[in-house]
Amino acid sequence: MPDNSIEPYITKNNGTVRLDSIPVFNYPVFCERVLELLGKEENHCVSYFAFPDQAGLWFIIAIADDNSGEIALLSHRMPASGTQQLESLTPRVTALHIFEREIYENYAVVFSGHPWLKPVRYAHNRADKHQVINNFPFYQIDSHELHEVGVGPVHAGIIEPGHFRFICNGENVLHLEIQLGWQHRGIEDLMLRKRSLLQRTILSESIAGDTAVGHSLAFAGLMESLSGTSVSHQLQLERALALELERIAIHVADIGALCTDVAFGLGAGIFGILRTGIINFTQSWCGNRLGKGMIRVGGTNFPFNNDLKEKLLEVLSSFESQFVELAHHTYKLPSVENRFDDIGAVTKEQMLRIGAVGMTARMANLKRDVRWSHPFAAFGEYPIEPIVLPKGDVFSRFLLRRKEIKKSIGWIRNILDTVDFGEPVNTPVADLKLQPESFAISLTEGWRGEISHCAVTDADGNLRFYKIKDPSMHNWKALELSLRNLEISDFPINNKSYNLSYCGFDL
Repeated sequence: MPDNSIEPYITKNNGTVRLDSIPVFNYPVFCERVLELLGKEENHCVSYFAFPDQAGLWFIIAIADDNSGEIALLSHRMPASGTQQLESLTPRVTALHIFEREIYENYAVVFSGHPWLKPVRYAHNRADKHQVINNFPFYQIDSHELHEVGVGPVHAGIIEPGHFRFICNGENVLHLEIQLGWQHRGIEDLMLRKRSLLQRTILSESIAGDTAVGHSLAFAGLMESLSGTSVSHQLQLERALALELERIAIHVADIGALCTDVAFGLGAGIFGILRTGIINFTQSWCGNRLGKGMIRVGGTNFPFNNDLKEKLLEVLSSFESQFVELAHHTYKLPSVENRFDDIGAVTKEQMLRIGAVGMTARMANLKRDVRWSHPFAAFGEYPIEPIVLPKGDVFSRFLLRRKEIKKSIGWIRNILDTVDFGEPVNTPVADLKLQPESFAISLTEGWRGEISHCAVTDADGNLRFYKIKDPSMHNWKALELSLRNLEISDFPINNKSYNLSYCGFDL
């Protein structure tokens, strides 16, 4: 029976708790506690999901406190028999809309009062197979003066397709709605069906191809926590170095892509070349330019050493001198400033409402960065102060990348100047014994933002449920908001300025 007098269970990043330690509230009290926690600006929902239990569905929510570094865990249960309906919390906490919609799609739980309860991804194992993506209930306005513009779902690139539905008054965008989920891969289900640790690790690297280090690091942290596997100080440093190199590489590539959108060919070409130097170093380190194979549970097959340290210092020196010169020139160009300044602006209040994370939050004056608030890997010992910008426009997203690149280079140099990488590092473990009847959560700060992996084990220590949240789950809504009252021709630069993940959203 629920015990409504107890408090939420408090854990930390990469924490494992017994399932029976997570308090079970009746739903009205659960709602009260969640609303109380999420009423504070420093708190936000990291994950909210349901999974089948013997008696029905078990719902768990994880709420992170960015000031204390704590994560509050609360739960409620729904019996298999009876009405599959709950009162929606979305009217009072907008950021929960996507979580409730996902639970609705997966288990047919109706959240009454939800402003628009519709599927998120049309997963192959969705509860209602009669709901099909071709009949998605897009927002509509009945008017003789307005028109709709549909883009997609066919995409010319290698990323997954998406559909963008604009409602316009002439060239002016009144509303944009984005629908993804055309190629649901079932990654979370595969995490359960694939039994070997190596298979699961490779899956984690493939959640979002441009964030192979970020997602595989979250997976490794989760498995190490669930199994009680400790890793060396040097390995934690190596993982953090790999993560920051991934951040630098993608940020500089995005700066180059934005230069392409304003026809600044010199910037597009040179920034692309500079990215190559970074990813080529990653390839020389682990054999893959995107960092696949770098992160393994319990150890590494590619230990960082002092020879690699000297090479990385040379790479960073060459990169930084060229990057700073070209970035200074690019960011002062009137043609760039005029095209990006005050375009696609969103506010801190909007980002709070949608639960934005990562650089999407930071460019709008919202300080959310897991490296700072819930440190992992080496970020506890070597803190990194997040960069926050106030305007929330395309230029802010452009400028934030430049500033974060310089911050990451400085952070890496500090590590390389103070650490001797001569210690032996453990090789990866081949198999694990996970703690039974437990829940674990792992957060990392990928280059897009907060990545969350959660796992639940059964009585035998097997994975019973696995939940992944890519930062794009929240941040696609920011792109929708940033198009309002802009000309439709501003969509490409707004879209590129976020560079959100299609496949990371469609798990």
